[in-house]
Amino acid sequence: MGNDGPLAPLEDACTVVLLRDGAAGLEVLMLERPGASSAFAGAWVFPGGKVDEADRVEPDGAALDEVAAAQAAGLREVAEETGLRLDLLDLVQLSLWTPMQRLPRRFRTWFLIAEAPSGAVVLNPGEHDDYSWLAPAEALARHGAGTMVLAPPTWVTLYHLSKFSTVKEALTQAAALTPFSYESHFLPRDTGGGPASAPPDGIVWGGDESHPQPSTPGARHRITMTKLPWVFESTVEH
Repeated sequence: MGNDGPLAPLEDACTVVLLRDGAAGLEVLMLERPGASSAFAGAWVFPGGKVDEADRVEPDGAALDEVAAAQAAGLREVAEETGLRLDLLDLVQLSLWTPMQRLPRRFRTWFLIAEAPSGAVVLNPGEHDDYSWLAPAEALARHGAGTMVLAPPTWVTLYHLSKFSTVKEALTQAAALTPFSYESHFLPRDTGGGPASAPPDGIVWGGDESHPQPSTPGARHRITMTKLPWVFESTVEH
């Protein structure tokens, strides 16, 4: 994708990854988007959506900061999309994704994780077609086999969650670390063709004219997407 033209303004969004301890280990709730949807058609996603203006204020009218507004949106979206209700204290921030490529709409998205409350999942009609509780490794395997569509931030989130065996382990580590920030852009096909991501204090290697090769190594996070299964390369584990 080219880098000509003005950047679309950033809009805020929030995604909540619901976790539970399954019979074989950690599982995450995945929702299937309708094939005719205007956004992420046919993809399997986590609950979430855009931060609304109503999410930015307290009931008394006091303004919330951007993180608190994202959390409010995440709580609302989980309730609307799954019928499950979380408390603010249940949420732990995992990462923040900022799209740098020139897209018609650009969503800066907070990724939060939380232990799923008890209760049945009730989908919002028309917004999702199906749901499934899956081990992160199983979701990645299905994507690699071509039977499940995943967006790159979803794929990377599953990749990191696949390292954990239990909900407690995932929440404890996320709470102990600084949330990871990604700034993504597309690299030319001869360098892998996939979106590369780096924390604000890192450098993406092997970029185009807007992201040149650095003279000294920096942090590197890249998904090579030229074929399935995708390959994630990271010089910084978190």
